[in-house]
Amino acid sequence: MNRIELPSHPRILVVALRRLGDVLLTTPLIRSLRRAWPDATIEALVFADTADILNGNLDLNGVVVMPTRPTMGQGLALAARLWRRYDLAISTQGGDRPTFFAAIAGRVRAGPFEPNFSGRLKRLAFHRSVPYQPGVHRVEEILQFADLLGIARVPDLVAPRSADAGGMPAGPYAVIHAAPMFRYKQWSKQGWRELAAALAARGLAVIATGGPAESERRYLDDVWTGAPVRRLDGQLDWPQLAGLLAKARIYVGPDTSVTHLAAASGCATVALYGPTDPRLWGPWPVGGLQTMWEATGRIQQRGNVWLVQNALPCTPCQLEGCERRLDSHSQCLDELLPEQVIAALDQALN
Repeated sequence: MNRIELPSHPRILVVALRRLGDVLLTTPLIRSLRRAWPDATIEALVFADTADILNGNLDLNGVVVMPTRPTMGQGLALAARLWRRYDLAISTQGGDRPTFFAAIAGRVRAGPFEPNFSGRLKRLAFHRSVPYQPGVHRVEEILQFADLLGIARVPDLVAPRSADAGGMPAGPYAVIHAAPMFRYKQWSKQGWRELAAALAARGLAVIATGGPAESERRYLDDVWTGAPVRRLDGQLDWPQLAGLLAKARIYVGPDTSVTHLAAASGCATVALYGPTDPRLWGPWPVGGLQTMWEATGRIQQRGNVWLVQNALPCTPCQLEGCERRLDSHSQCLDELLPEQVIAALDQALN
């Protein structure tokens, strides 16, 4: 497609109103825009609780934040603030809210649409649009917007600016992030303890990270009782976490935003996947995916990432656990053996 025409020094807005990991996976598009228009002012519109994942991103001139659940007054005030402020606004998702804010903000608009009546109506808001394609990795889906604008793809995931976490071990260390956002992505507590012991036996100091929520703290209290780990859960912001991961010998974690950050930071990353389909949401290694992830595999390796699955006949179901709800267990993860994860660990270390 021909390159879209913009004025010199254009103002560009990227709308990414999703969760932390989704916002991180939007950064290849932002980098593509920066390479195409180095003199542009580029900003991102994100939810307030995801803005820190873009902290220090040199491809951005600024971040516009909105509450996760804005009141009508807050939404109208933001719409007034954004009204025709940008030469180009890109909605990276097909929902009503991101489509609305892209349509409000940009003199020229681009975005996706679904092949239904609602999608056809939303398509009218865009000057350039791309149909939603199921079964495509999220980063590939995001980079389709570069194609839509007629600019070169730059498939780099961009981590937040690295900051010193302070008091790190003098020697090599491993990082474990055991707590995903939802129960159905959790591995067994005994598995995590055996993994920590295996890392310590291989001469690595083990640092355990996590978020600040009280429920997560209680879960990790149970996981790490008696385990040879140094806990930093709730103590690091995103730049400090990025700095910690960038210097780690290895990282191990489930399907969560921190695992995507670890892969982007360049350290050897072992990712434990259960219901989630890696063809859609597998970690994006440094340099991009030359070969896409398979749906299932005992241990798959792409670049600096090793992806581990317990491949039951139903894996990956792409559902919220066996009971189809966020607090469900997942049999594929419950029955994932520590020996399999440790085998992937040894491959990554070697």
